[in-house]
Amino acid sequence: MSGQIIDATIVSAPRQRMTKKEKETIKKGDIPEEWKEHPSKLSQKDREARWVVKYSKAKVKNGEKAIDLATSYFGYKNHISTDKRYGFVRKFHTSDASRYDGKVLPLLLDKENTASNVWGDTAYRSEENETLLKDNGFASQLHRKKPKGKAMPQHIQRANGKKSKVRSKVEHIFAVQKDKMALFIRTIDLKRAHVKIGLANIVYNMKRLIFWENRRVLHLRYL
Repeated sequence: MSGQIIDATIVSAPRQRMTKKEKETIKKGDIPEEWKEHPSKLSQKDREARWVVKYSKAKVKNGEKAIDLATSYFGYKNHISTDKRYGFVRKFHTSDASRYDGKVLPLLLDKENTASNVWGDTAYRSEENETLLKDNGFASQLHRKKPKGKAMPQHIQRANGKKSKVRSKVEHIFAVQKDKMALFIRTIDLKRAHVKIGLANIVYNMKRLIFWENRRVLHLRYL
């Protein structure tokens, strides 16, 4: 299976209208007193989805750097491990949208993959994860981070570029789920979100299987 690619994407959910006080109470794991008095309102509030802000680095144009963009999302995350050769989702984990990707790496590693290489972006690269990969017989192909206050060394930049060509394959899965499958969480709580995201991953694998079967048939036809 030529190694595995690890990545995650945000799956949006309906945004909850809450006051600042209600948000603080929810983050603590408690239920606002006002909600307890209205069971119907409580049943419609998703207390396990979370907000997250994603930053998009601006590219330098004509010597002038544009302003970085910050976009807010509310919902959950679909963390996946896909094999490099066939592109099937081999393992997945569901979390709220604020969960840091690097913390989920141990839950995604597929020890049945026939190759040891593991690709992932800089979010997965940490001393803890590098040790984890080494101790379990995996070869790290995780992106290296830019040194603070310094320019990225050219040899690391080239290495990251080569890794990106492999890692970009995982984006096809997310594109299919969000575009053609219109994946969106309309259920309430993490367990239900996990089921829906899991079904989306299964449906993608079914589509992928059909793709490979069609290629096999065409290959046999022209032998």
